[in-house]
Amino acid sequence: MSSLQTLVDNFLAQERIAVVGVRTTQEDAANSIYKKLKDAGYQVFAVNPSTSEYKGDPCYPSVKEIPGGAQAAVMVVRPEVAEQVVVDCHEAGIQHVWMHRSIGNSVSEKAVAYCRENDMAVIGGGCPMMFVKPVDFGHVCMRFIGKYAGWLPKD
Repeated sequence: MSSLQTLVDNFLAQERIAVVGVRTTQEDAANSIYKKLKDAGYQVFAVNPSTSEYKGDPCYPSVKEIPGGAQAAVMVVRPEVAEQVVVDCHEAGIQHVWMHRSIGNSVSEKAVAYCRENDMAVIGGGCPMMFVKPVDFGHVCMRFIGKYAGWLPKD
C-alpha cells in the first residue's frame, strides 16, 4: 500500500477531477473543494444527480456522464452513497478516488475495499484542501489534528 503523501501526490497529478456531492441549496465541503481545485487550475466537474448546473458550470448526474471522462474523483457524500459512486468511478475508468472526511464523513470501508480490489488508488479520509497549495491556515491545522485524531489516513 502506498503512503498517504504518495496517494495525494498521484491524485493531485491528475488534471480532470470530478467533485461528487456539490450542492446548490447550501455551501458545504464539496462546494469549497470544487472552488479550490478550479482556482488551482484543475479541470473540475461538478456531480450531483439533483441539479444540472452549479455556479454556471454544467453539473452531471454521475461520473459516468462527464464528457471525455475524469481521471480522479473526490466524494463528499454519505458513506452508503460512496459505495455506489466508487462502482460508477470504476465503470468510468477513474483510477484515483478520495473519500472526504473531516467534519463530515464520506468514508465507507466497503467502498475502500472495493477500490483496492479493483486496483484503484483510494484515499479514505481527509480533505484535498489540506494539500492543494496554497493551503490555508485552517486546513493546515485540520491536517495536523486529523492525523492524530484518526480521520486522516495514516502513512
